[in-house]
Amino acid sequence: LMALSGSTVGRVNGLAIQDRGYYAFGRPIVITARTAPGNDGVINIERESGLSGEIHDKGVMIIEGYLQAMYARDFPLSMRATICLEQSYIEVDGDSASSAEIYALLSSVSEVPLRQDIAVTGSVNQMGDIQPVGSVSEKIEGFFEVCKKTGLTGAQGVMIPRLNIPNLILSSETQEAVRSGSFHIYAVSTVDEGLEILTGVSSGARGIRGGFPPGSMNGRVQRRLKEMAFLVKDFGGN
Repeated sequence: LMALSGSTVGRVNGLAIQDRGYYAFGRPIVITARTAPGNDGVINIERESGLSGEIHDKGVMIIEGYLQAMYARDFPLSMRATICLEQSYIEVDGDSASSAEIYALLSSVSEVPLRQDIAVTGSVNQMGDIQPVGSVSEKIEGFFEVCKKTGLTGAQGVMIPRLNIPNLILSSETQEAVRSGSFHIYAVSTVDEGLEILTGVSSGARGIRGGFPPGSMNGRVQRRLKEMAFLVKDFGGN
């Protein structure tokens, strides 16, 4: 159940890798997030079901650290969020999905939809920097093949870490598609840059008082997280 066009709240196309020794190939995978007021923090459904490796667990924990440092500086982070790799039935490891997971999470919090014609790879640290990942060329070509089979629209593409640009070794067909504008590669360095591409909404810079512009992505996320904190408090949360 993968969409290659339109926009959806709390859902993003990620890029996984299947390694079979002599062969490795990219496999697009749908990543979803759901959020509500609570005190459970970020719940990794893969871990709860025994399908998450230690490095993937670490990536999800880093996401919670990013949320606290970025938005919840003067109020408690009072949220119950679930993150899931849909239709995944094997163990997942590595942190290359952490940026896609955080985009899905922020979309769910802010209720701003994400583009479904862009697939995402890249790990994230607690400062919001997008870090390089392995097998980036295979991941790009995996999504390109899926888009090609369903029909290229001219808007589809992938988002990768900027630091992975020197590692790109793409097939001549993929290179020609990029040159002709029928497929796109976006290179980003921060979560904010990725949010703007996926939503079309300005991320917004922090002001001198610690807040963000009201209509920006970061402003919407911070406002909703603060609302959640008050809701938990009003309902007697600890």
